[in-house]
Parts: sequence; C-alpha cells; structure tokens
Amino acid sequence: MTSLEKYISGAGYADRILTERQIARILGGSPNRRYAHVKRAIKDGSLIRLKRGKYVLADDLRIEATHPYSVAQALVPGSYISMEAALSYHGWIPEAVYSVVSVTPKRKSKEFNHKVFGQFSFYPLALNRIKFLEGVHRIKLNNQTWFMASPLGALIDMIAYRKTEWQGLEWNERGLRIDREHLLAIHEREFMALKYVYKHNATINFLAQLEKSIVQEREGSA
Repeated sequence: MTSLEKYISGAGYADRILTERQIARILGGSPNRRYAHVKRAIKDGSLIRLKRGKYVLADDLRIEATHPYSVAQALVPGSYISMEAALSYHGWIPEAVYSVVSVTPKRKSKEFNHKVFGQFSFYPLALNRIKFLEGVHRIKLNNQTWFMASPLGALIDMIAYRKTEWQGLEWNERGLRIDREHLLAIHEREFMALKYVYKHNATINFLAQLEKSIVQEREGSA
C-alpha cells in the first residue's frame, strides 16, 4: 500500500472522486510534499488523474469500481447523462453504448478520451436555462451518484442535438429501435415537464407530435 493510498483510505475517501483540496486536507504538509505524493501515486498506477485537479484511486484499491457516469459528472460538473447513454441505461435501446454522452449547461462541446475510462462527449443544447434539469433524475449507486435524463428526456435531447424532424411514431422503432411498448408507457406528466424546456421549433413540434401519436394509439386500442 502506497503512503497516499493509506492516507486516502484511512480518511474514508477510497471510493470518492478526489479534488486537490481534499487531497491537501488529507495529506497536510507543504504543496511540494503533496505534489510528490500525487506524482508518485500516478506513476505507480495507484492514483488515476481524470483531469486537472480530479483524481480517483485505481479500481483494485477501491471497494467498488469507478463508474464511468460518475467520472462524467467530475469531468463537467452540472452536466447530465443523456441521449444514447441514458437510453441504453434505461433499457430503451438494445445496443451497448461505449461512449458516455452528456448534455452540458456550458456553451461549448467538449470531448475527453481517457485511457482508463474511455470516451466522454458533452454537448450544449438550445434549452431554456431555468428548465435545464427538468426530466433529469439523481441516480445513486452505492457511494457514487450522477444526474441522468429520463428516457423521454434522453430521446428528445437526441432529437434536439440531431435536429431531427418528426417522421411518425414508426420512425422511433425503425430508426432508433425503441420498442413501441416503451413509448406507449410514457405518462402525460412527463410530456408536460418537458413542454417548455426546448427552444427550437422542430424539437418542440417533435415532442408535441410524439405525445399526440401516443394518445391516439392508446385511444385506438382502448
């Protein structure tokens, strides 16, 4: 056990994403001493640098492995997991997703290709800022947390990003491979929550047409 790992584990921070301030509080001493500890731990692989000022212990030194979604939150605070990543997590699309896609409140897209945790993409959307977290839920998995869009929110975020026009209910099944059962299970309050989130007319129309088609299909099968 390295000295830095011993300090971190002893402070109860082994499963957390660590900031420089937390490491300073755990280690104490001078900045040079702390820097030497961090540099040595990164070199021997016991500490992994996510980005400047954010670190995690290697998985074999943790009780639970670092989840990529919690890494995404550390890379861009205030963002939330969405689009294909969220749809896959919720079981709405059958394909495994190997890139974590998030929506960011910032104005510029960001890409991170981390050698340990993989590819992360952060995209800004034309959203009403006051409604930014509508349809977004806090997910907690043991000691790790992240924010994630609901299935409907993830779908409409993807439509907004791709600037996709409404092409009928069947397109969601054919183009995105989303089962109709998932679509028909969407509650009215979920549509209501997203009604004033998006700015672009095409996205607003897609949401309205999706709700209308789902209501009509339900009434037709009643």
